[in-house]
Amino acid sequence: MPGGPVAPRPHSRHKSPMKPLFPLALLILTACTLPPPDPARVAAECEARARAAQGPTGTVSLGVNSERGAFTQASIGLTSDFLQGRDPVAVYEQCVYQRTGALPTSPPRLN
Repeated sequence: MPGGPVAPRPHSRHKSPMKPLFPLALLILTACTLPPPDPARVAAECEARARAAQGPTGTVSLGVNSERGAFTQASIGLTSDFLQGRDPVAVYEQCVYQRTGALPTSPPRLN
């Protein structure tokens, strides 16, 4: 009948397929959250990077063995931080900040 009251539609008895998945998705996302980084490990890794920014690194090995006789081996390492002339302390501070979101609480040990 035109102009008369409209009867409410009956509710569907079918549940949305997304509702049961929401808690599962939330649980998965919570499980995938990374734990906070270990400050001592971050400091050690960033100190190594800052030491490499101080100058070229390298090793030389000399030795003798029964199969090949005498041998030598050498390697030289250059980092982009060193080549760009970056301050090792600034390299350390930026590294710690990038990994933890906070400034370092102690100065780097660069010996």
